[in-house]
Amino acid sequence: MQLRYSFRLYPKPGQRTALARAFGCARVVFNDAVRAREDARRQGPPFPRAAELSQQLITRAKRTPDRAWLGEVSAVVLQQSLRDVEAAYRNFFASLNGERRGPKLGAPRFKSRTATRQSIRFTANARWSITPVGRLSLPKIGELRVKWSRPLPVVPSSVTVIKDAAGRFFASFVIDIDPATDAARMPVSDQAVGIDLGLAHFAVLSDGTKIDSPRFLRRAEKKLRKAQRELSRKQKGSKNREKTRQKVARAHARVADAHREFHHQLSTRLIRENQAIAVEDLAVGGLARTRLAKSVHDAGWSQFVNMPAYKAQRYGRTFVKVGRFEPTSQVCSTCGHRDGPKPLHVREWTCTACGTLHDRDHNAALNIKAAGLAVTACGAPVRPEPVLAQREETGSQGIPHGNRAA
Repeated sequence: MQLRYSFRLYPKPGQRTALARAFGCARVVFNDAVRAREDARRQGPPFPRAAELSQQLITRAKRTPDRAWLGEVSAVVLQQSLRDVEAAYRNFFASLNGERRGPKLGAPRFKSRTATRQSIRFTANARWSITPVGRLSLPKIGELRVKWSRPLPVVPSSVTVIKDAAGRFFASFVIDIDPATDAARMPVSDQAVGIDLGLAHFAVLSDGTKIDSPRFLRRAEKKLRKAQRELSRKQKGSKNREKTRQKVARAHARVADAHREFHHQLSTRLIRENQAIAVEDLAVGGLARTRLAKSVHDAGWSQFVNMPAYKAQRYGRTFVKVGRFEPTSQVCSTCGHRDGPKPLHVREWTCTACGTLHDRDHNAALNIKAAGLAVTACGAPVRPEPVLAQREETGSQGIPHGNRAA
């Protein structure tokens, strides 16, 4: 199992310049490779192989006046950019042929020099290292100061340096771990829980616990609106506009970080306290196209559901997604009588068969728990869902690669 550990970097001004140079060179090689593949597609001959592209776009290109500056960065960064193109095309063709599950992927596109998110990757061949004083030493860049929030369990084989839209730098390490070792550290539990996700409360558990929705986006909406208005008044291409753009990006990053931290804390708590977790598979994409779209995005259900999915796999717990068409809000959790659909404003109802008064969300959580236990009891396979990593790797085209450590 792969986990991703991300740490904040604090490069000096000269190191920022070197990183910007590396980002630009990697982008140029990526675009040259995409252009070569597209030219081959139009002309009809077979696609050039990776070795041919490496010779043409890196080795020989460095000897030309137009691409001589490619020699100013580590060759490993450029080679990894070519690997990203190859991986993107493999995923594209696998998606066309139906071999890859999930939404259809488009062909790789050219990277823009104005893109707000940039990344480069160093493998072991680049001879990068972590110094005895805890600095990240990268070839032709120098020793970067790192904010280590936790120790690395093993020595990673590669590191990805990422610059996000807010101008922050991160070092991302993908590490292979043994789930059995982590499962042994988790306390034994015989409890099971069903989770009903909603908007009035972020989650209602089958034990009756109601977790309020933090509504980070709603609370920051006024500040975001003010910053966005300020950005719209700046002249395009000016330095003041770029400063204001980063100000807006930092405001959005604070909201995203708060969401992520809340989801991680809640999912880790649920995994620690329960052996089995069941949650309803909501149609988030459809709900996000309704008048509740902003509230749905603010809740971040998809991100939250992905977290207990991979943490259960890591710690030896059972995670079940209950089908979205299961009538969890219509069935009495006491007697099993189906009482029919109810509008959203009905928060409490009385079962016509047994007379039990139900809280709508708590009743749904109990039914979700029962459905999840039924799936595990009958031996049905529990398939772990693909999980997005905390931060995407270079050239991944949004494809899940690993998981963030809990």
